[in-house]
Amino acid sequence: MDPSSIVNIILHFDVQLAQFIQAYGPWVYGVLFAIVFVETGLVVMPFLPGDSMLFIVGAFSAAGSLNGPLAFGLLWAAAVLGNISNYFIGRAIGHRVFTWKDSRWFNRKAFDRAHAFYERYGGITIVATRFVPFLRTFAPFVAGVAEMSYPKFLVYNIGGGGLWVGSLMAAGHLFGNIPWIKHNLGLLTLGIIVLSLLPVGLGWWKARRASVA
Repeated sequence: MDPSSIVNIILHFDVQLAQFIQAYGPWVYGVLFAIVFVETGLVVMPFLPGDSMLFIVGAFSAAGSLNGPLAFGLLWAAAVLGNISNYFIGRAIGHRVFTWKDSRWFNRKAFDRAHAFYERYGGITIVATRFVPFLRTFAPFVAGVAEMSYPKFLVYNIGGGGLWVGSLMAAGHLFGNIPWIKHNLGLLTLGIIVLSLLPVGLGWWKARRASVA
């Protein structure tokens, strides 16, 4: 899939979702499950819609187009299972990952940022990075590489997954059908992406300042 197609899907996911619901009905739940599972479960797929998609799902649930409790349960399960998959991929690969170079499928800088964040903040990283694109894909992978205790990882994973899915769906449920927001979901999606990337940008800026000083 070319970059322009990915951008179009992300910025107009509400239109894509409405069309899919109309054409395929209940199969939409399987698609939503797959998107969340793949984004959180495969370290090479960090670019899929996450935060903005959950907001839009919440808005559609409030409008009656989707079953809110069903969507929440499935997406929470997808988020938890995706992180578990990523964790065990990291465990299987182990420290060999530190020798990997940048490639089409692996972003070395994103991995290094996730590793540094994990090393500094410990298990809470699994919760915090749920709300940061790219880092939420790498954090469970790094936890596996670092051989974080699985019971501890699972607790943070379940809690963080529920908080991530629940809070963004709730925001969409409460605000997604306000007329101005409903008619400007593309701009709102872009805003959510920018806001969620701010911690990454701030971390990069601080690291750059430290290297120059």
